Amino acid sequence: MENNTAKNFVLQLGSLITLYLSVSFLLVLLFSVINLLYPDATEGYYHVESASESVRVGIAMLVVFFPVYLVLTRKVNNFRREETSHSYSGLTKWLIYLSLLIGGGVLLGDFVAIILAFLNGELTTRFVLKAGALLVIVGAAFYYYLQDARGYWLKREKMSLNYAIGMSIIVIASLILGFSHTETPTEVREMKIDDRQVQDLRNIQYRISDYMSANNELPETLDDIFGGVKTVEASEGRKAYTYETTEGGFNLCADFAYPSQNTDRMHFSMAEPMRLGNEMQIKGGNNWDHEEGYVCFERVVSKVERTKKE
Repeated sequence: MENNTAKNFVLQLGSLITLYLSVSFLLVLLFSVINLLYPDATEGYYHVESASESVRVGIAMLVVFFPVYLVLTRKVNNFRREETSHSYSGLTKWLIYLSLLIGGGVLLGDFVAIILAFLNGELTTRFVLKAGALLVIVGAAFYYYLQDARGYWLKREKMSLNYAIGMSIIVIASLILGFSHTETPTEVREMKIDDRQVQDLRNIQYRISDYMSANNELPETLDDIFGGVKTVEASEGRKAYTYETTEGGFNLCADFAYPSQNTDRMHFSMAEPMRLGNEMQIKGGNNWDHEEGYVCFERVVSKVERTKKE
């Protein structure tokens, strides 16, 4: 009997833990999709990037934990139906009611957070959708376990299965919605390569500026700054980085799979020239916005203009 009680308790604890994770990340997924569907003009690129990442995290967590929750809950209910008492042990029932208390507190706390976001300028549509999603998801879980603690589902197994099917449909629909509003793994990889190539070009530009500071002239080729051994090279499948001097400065070129996604950030610094130690400066040296394809970043090198103090 004690072994049965321990087994039931462990199964119920595992079921509730996976429930918490499933509900939490289902809300993360839905909230992030809502943010992507209804972008706010007050938010910049970082918010979009964060929402896209949250969608991927939500999908990964749901794919793993929601099926586990269904299996564990099914085992708990079957185990209880096999018992003569058809009821939870006292310790397990305490766990259920404690979960209801926590769930109610989370529901109220999340509503406060959503209302506070609305009062701080959240779009009305986003506010309504998030409040609705929160009410449906957490409310459904709260109702299920409130009835479960009373033994309601033990005598209505078919209704319990229909409830599980209904929640599964919601989760699957949310996963499909998430997949349709985030990049594929291949696209994410290509975007990461694009970002890495920008970092490589930035590194090359720093080496060029160091060379200019030391020699007071532009290098003829990239071999001059790498000493004949290139430590920075384009990714496999992309065109090689190229460097060429121009009448007013130089160009750095690379191959990109997608347009840059950060065009709304740091514009204040993009216009600022890079200052060199020999009173030279590189105009446009902070601007790395690019389109898809082979792109050349034009850099203009000029003397620093100083104003005389009276």
